[in-house]
Amino acid sequence: MRLRNGLSQRQLALRMSVPRTYVSKIENEKATPTLSSLDRLARALEVTIPDLLCGGENNRQEEIGELMKDQFVAEMLPFLSELNGMQMSSVLTQMRDLTIRPRRTA
Repeated sequence: MRLRNGLSQRQLALRMSVPRTYVSKIENEKATPTLSSLDRLARALEVTIPDLLCGGENNRQEEIGELMKDQFVAEMLPFLSELNGMQMSSVLTQMRDLTIRPRRTA
């Protein structure tokens, strides 16, 4: 959700009034946020706490559906099944970034 909002860990931490390392620990499942931290996180990401707890799965499915409409992404699909979860997430993030913020050409 942080990446979808175009926020760095530092920016999210500032919005939450917590150290950047705390955001990193939450993302890497090394820390479990308290209820008050969940509230601050939800407010910082402009979502509800239930959205956080379900992982934004509905939004993710919609996002994947939009990505699949792109011809290049559709052609890449057979290769994506060979990737592990972390690799898949990285590839999808990079593809999303390319579609949202197209690179400038020389």
